[in-house]
Amino acid sequence: MKKFMDEDFLLETPEARHLFHDFAEQMPVVDYHCHINPQEIYEDRQFDNIAQVWLGGDHYKWRQMRSNGIDEKFITGDASDWEKFLAYAKTLDKAIGNPLYHWSHLELQRFFGCTGVLSEKTAKEVWELCNEQLKSPEMSARNLIKKANVTLLCTTDDPIDDLKWHKLIKEDESFDVQVLPAWRPDRAVNINKDDFNSYIDQLAEVSKMEIKTYADLKEALSKRLEFFAANGCSVSDHGLDYVMYAPAREEEVEAIFAKKRNGEALSTQEADQFKTALVAALAKEYKNRGWVMQLHYGCLRNNNTPMFEKLGADTGYDCISNYTPASQLTSFLNHVESNGGLPKTILYSLNPADDEMIGTVIGCFQNSDAIGKIQQGSAWWFNDNKSGMIKQMTSLANLGLLGNFIGMLTDSRSFLSYPRHEYFRRILCNLVGGWVENGEFPADDDLLAPIIKGISYNNTLRYFGFDLEQK
Repeated sequence: MKKFMDEDFLLETPEARHLFHDFAEQMPVVDYHCHINPQEIYEDRQFDNIAQVWLGGDHYKWRQMRSNGIDEKFITGDASDWEKFLAYAKTLDKAIGNPLYHWSHLELQRFFGCTGVLSEKTAKEVWELCNEQLKSPEMSARNLIKKANVTLLCTTDDPIDDLKWHKLIKEDESFDVQVLPAWRPDRAVNINKDDFNSYIDQLAEVSKMEIKTYADLKEALSKRLEFFAANGCSVSDHGLDYVMYAPAREEEVEAIFAKKRNGEALSTQEADQFKTALVAALAKEYKNRGWVMQLHYGCLRNNNTPMFEKLGADTGYDCISNYTPASQLTSFLNHVESNGGLPKTILYSLNPADDEMIGTVIGCFQNSDAIGKIQQGSAWWFNDNKSGMIKQMTSLANLGLLGNFIGMLTDSRSFLSYPRHEYFRRILCNLVGGWVENGEFPADDDLLAPIIKGISYNNTLRYFGFDLEQK
């Protein structure tokens, strides 16, 4: 029997251990999509206790605590931090097979040197051990990032953001990790939302222009794109219910925009026509600027109305959608390709049933603009677990070129989430090592090292064009 989460955790063969320890383990981390707060990075936040840095905003953990019958008081309520930590430790006792069990213990090992098991019985001991270490300046927000060997990260930022904290971080020569903004224009796209008109008013204010027409909206967004680019941004991200394709003439889109601005209700078809037009227009901007476009879709959000009204979005009440129409996805990509060309594009579906579909779709739009120009993104959200990662990478290997894959991201709000990259790399090395051990690929380091190092780090630098040295 293997020891619990030892140095060869998840590495089942000699080749897997060789690939991880000799090639993947020491590679730096580029986190090209996360939700970390740049203000906390600039201010170098010091956390009072492990619950603050571990449980605050982490809806992965909140969902499991609710599944364990924990009262909301001990999750998002007014219980003490110790009580919340204890409630999470009790939940871990039953989390066999859940990635949170692995992530939590990797984080305890890598950041706190705690190699034991967190449980209800050991919670007090772990609480005191971690909290004592968190008093050290070496455990501040910036130092947690550096301890994880992160060289660059991209936050998630609205077009109206002034990027104040990014500017201040860039000017601070004492911190050498690049913290770049990523453009997330969902509120400008979601014309069906109740706050759309108030958002457009805010966009007009920061753009220093009136937005009376759809043409004005595109001009305002173009101005903000220029501002983001001037502050180091080269990555966009869209959170969509599904990738829609409902074509409309320009004058029809103008009429839809005017209708919404006049306070009139829109049909689903009208909303999709507007979204199709605007995302396609933005894709053309990305292409012209050399940016990467990320499309995250396949999620049904805010399913529990009473809890949404109490806690708001991103609090653990989302699920996988089974409406992710391939015909609309391909029609949208074809439309963009036919009208100026696709930018480098990464597709993520929350529905794992879409892996094979995406694997074949991306092959329809590859060209010599870039190596692996159209990517299937890493197993996302509910799928970034062992079986989900194996399924996604196996499908990509079967239908595309795994060696050009840009690998893992955290998609997290926590400074302790970076061991997820290690978790991914161990699974990658075990998968590839198994193929080598089985005689399905040569045991040739000249071939294998570039694949493992590429997926771990180097492919990301090449794909996004980040100004960092490959390893």
